[in-house]
Parts: sequence; C-alpha cells; structure tokens
Amino acid sequence: MKNTNIPPVGLHDSITVIIYAYNDEQNIERAVKSAKLLSHNVLLIDIGSIDKTAKIAGRAGARVITLKQAPYVELVRMEGVKNAQTDWIFILDSDEVITQNLANEINEVLRSTLQATSFRVPRKNIFGKTKWLKHGGWWPDLQTRLIKRSALLDWPSVIHSTPKIEGARIDLKEPLIHYSHGDFNQMIQKTIKFEGVESELLHKAGKKASVLTFCRKFLGELYRRLIKQKGFLDGKEGFAESIYQAYSKTVTYLMLYEKSRTV
Repeated sequence: MKNTNIPPVGLHDSITVIIYAYNDEQNIERAVKSAKLLSHNVLLIDIGSIDKTAKIAGRAGARVITLKQAPYVELVRMEGVKNAQTDWIFILDSDEVITQNLANEINEVLRSTLQATSFRVPRKNIFGKTKWLKHGGWWPDLQTRLIKRSALLDWPSVIHSTPKIEGARIDLKEPLIHYSHGDFNQMIQKTIKFEGVESELLHKAGKKASVLTFCRKFLGELYRRLIKQKGFLDGKEGFAESIYQAYSKTVTYLMLYEKSRTV
C-alpha cells in the first residue's frame, strides 16, 4: 500500500511549515503530523508555553524555537519567518490541519509556471470538533498562508493583521481544517485575551463606549452573523456561534468603557 504521508518529491526542500503555538499540547501533535504531509521542514515557534507543547512537537518531528510569551501571535510572525531557510513558507496554527488534498494542490501549483508570490487557502471552521460552519460568514474564510519568503515585506505586529507581500496572489481550492472552538470554556478564555488587546488599541486611538454602544454592537453582530449571513442554516451550532460572536464584540466595548471612564 502506498504511504500517503510521504511529502511530494522535490517539494519538501522548498517549503517550511511554520506553526505558532502557546499551551496547546492537546492539538500540536495533530498539527505537526499534518504539516509533514507537505514538508519535512516543520518549525514550531513556541510562545512561552508552560505545558508540554514544545516537547510533544519536537517528538513529532518539528524543529522547536522557544520565544518569550506574547499576548498574540502577530507580534512574533516575522520572527518565525526569519528562522525559515526555504524559498517558501506555509503558516499553520496549532489548531489547524493540512489535508493530503491541500498538500497535493500546493505541490501542483508550485510546479506550474504561475507567477504568484502568495496563495490564499480556504478554511473549514469546525465547531465543537464536529460541525463545519458553512454560513455566518465562516466560509470560505480565505487566509494568506503560502508565501514566497523573498516577497514578504512585513507582517504588522497588530492583532489580526495581514502580511504585506509583493507580487501576484492566487486562491487555492482545497481547504485547511480549523478546529476553531473546542469548548465554551476555551472560547471564553480566548475572548478575554483577544478582546482585551482590541479594547486597548481602541482606547489608545481615543475611542469611547457607552451603554448604547454595547446594545448596538451586540445586536448588529448578531444580525450580521445569524440573519444576514444565514448562520441559522448551520442549526444549533450556527445559533451558538452567532451569539458568541455578538458576545465577543460586546466584551470589547465593555472593556473599552472600563478603560475610558473617569473616576
């Protein structure tokens, strides 16, 4: 039987898969093993984990570089890129999976004569490890992940920023798998972390918030996700995700209100 885990011939020397992780020992082995479908060169950028994330990744075959803890990954994106030695890089989060079909498609496009310097990859967001969210703005969720290293000008250190890349871009067809929300406890912890950063940026920009702002943000995001983008078609998971996104948006402005009020 043919071993489908062997990276395509000639490709493993041209790509480094860079995985960024913090305290994700439950998912990291799966991510590293999936990365090896694409390349022998797998680099884990560990952002100060205090669990077994780095150890498990190293045992699974990744080269591990440990950095000091960062509140969000964009602060260390370029640090990871600097440690890659290949012509191309593929960015992978620790809760994502590269499929064999995606690895094969990447192999094909890089062997072609296309003059692109970056590729966006569609992403299947999986709710609760089982439900693919096809609506609510979650599909195709295109992400710039395959980048020619020499064309990458910068990756701004602002949360949720996108890379600045010179040259043409093409969209791939095969998706990444993203296990976005393991459970509600994890979701809430992420909300506290990321919305705290967002609120601080808004505060520094001089933005204000009021009770009316909370209501407007919650209802606006709920309508957008659940009704306008038809999140309800994903059933109870679509309702839960839409409500959660509205809650996250509201938390940002609650934190902003707390930061900006005068005592």
